[in-house]
Amino acid sequence: MFSRPTVWLILAALVAATPLCAEEQNAWPLSVRQTRPDGTLESGQYVGPLFFTKNTPTGALQGFRPFLLQARAEDKESDYFLYPLFTWERQPGFSSFSFFQLINRRRTAETGQPEVRGFDVWPFYFSKETGDPASTYHALLPVAGTIKQRFGKDRLTWYAFPLYFNTDKAGMEITSAPWPFLRFIDGAGHHGFEFWPLFGHRARADDYDKRFWLWPLFYKQSTQLGEPQPTVRIGALPFYTRDTGPGFVSENYVWPFFGYTHRTEPVRYDEQRYLWPFLVQGRGAQRTVNRWAPFYTHSTYKGYDKTWIVWPLYRHGEWQDAGIAQERSQLLFFLYWSQTQRSLTNPAAAPAHKTHVWPLLSVWNNGAGRRQVQFLSPLEVFFPTNEPIRQLYTPFFALYRYDRQSDTASRHSLLWNAITWRRSATDREFHLGPLFSVNSGVEAKRIALLRGVLGWQRRPGEARGRFFLFDFARKPATKATAIPSP
Repeated sequence: MFSRPTVWLILAALVAATPLCAEEQNAWPLSVRQTRPDGTLESGQYVGPLFFTKNTPTGALQGFRPFLLQARAEDKESDYFLYPLFTWERQPGFSSFSFFQLINRRRTAETGQPEVRGFDVWPFYFSKETGDPASTYHALLPVAGTIKQRFGKDRLTWYAFPLYFNTDKAGMEITSAPWPFLRFIDGAGHHGFEFWPLFGHRARADDYDKRFWLWPLFYKQSTQLGEPQPTVRIGALPFYTRDTGPGFVSENYVWPFFGYTHRTEPVRYDEQRYLWPFLVQGRGAQRTVNRWAPFYTHSTYKGYDKTWIVWPLYRHGEWQDAGIAQERSQLLFFLYWSQTQRSLTNPAAAPAHKTHVWPLLSVWNNGAGRRQVQFLSPLEVFFPTNEPIRQLYTPFFALYRYDRQSDTASRHSLLWNAITWRRSATDREFHLGPLFSVNSGVEAKRIALLRGVLGWQRRPGEARGRFFLFDFARKPATKATAIPSP
């Protein structure tokens, strides 16, 4: 069910946060900026959360929430306008444009290869220009056209659809005239005729033979005819179905409510069904099922352990994936969602957590001292890996945000950086917008009103502090620890 480790999913928000290495200049709501010790901009937020910019070692982000996002990462550029409506992507040898995945334009130009252009207007127009007539196509639905090497077929052709429709895959052609009622099957040894939904037959010698009558009520399908024991499926719905094959038999009575499955190959498994899907009992070498739905269900399948209590109230799952032990709990799917990851190769390592209490709270912990908390958080549970959503929409709900990179470095922000306080191993910093700020280090301290109109400071090496007027100079950068920005 899970094809790869999901550590990067669990910690996506942490990765997305931009580390800051220097001081904050808070003129909220007009501007809140974090700059590096060399004076270059690390990140900035302007007019509350509306305008923003972030610079990282590998790229940059800037935008106007929620309308525009521009992302640069190494040699890839992505632009989003009114996301998810308009999307542009560019990188060497490739460019694309999409309007809500309905209008799509793409260009590919690999070194030494002819340029390939594609343009779609779903579901009406499809085209591809390769410079080779064998792979170039143009198709207009419902008028006429041909599509090649798409949608799981080698070729799809139609004229005045649905009056004529033809598909070709591995030499087997299915001609519908009109679609989907009359179908003629031919080519590569396949043959057949179907008058859907009344009756139909298609077959190939030593391969398969499939028939239906009053689809889907009556059917008989035989496959793997060249094997010593073919697989046969017969049905007279809703009264009876039977599937048999090498090492298994499955029968249903008053389909789908009552039935059983007995399997000996490739692994043993036995299952009894009573008023399916409510009462199911299954036992096997790789799978077990105890279901008394909707009150309680527990199942294991290929290492995935899942429990439902008062479905869909509570769900708990455990599984392992590429050296990572995963555990997830959910209350009503998304009202409460929590996932924990533990390393199987390093059991002593602290676990990583991600928790959502919708729509109030999201909490992240990477197990290595990095933590984040956001209040409110109505979108993260639905779009855990969607970077445009995270950059364009999530910050609008961030009334409060906490970022902790280590035991000695953390940052709080309230009301989109109107109030911020930060600490590290060497200093502390507090800002009440542009009205009041406190910066204190090991040997220095600065208290300022209106960003320096009036204040008091003690410089490094001075025994006593002094008052000042109209001093807007930045204090020396002393921060040694990076803190992520909201």
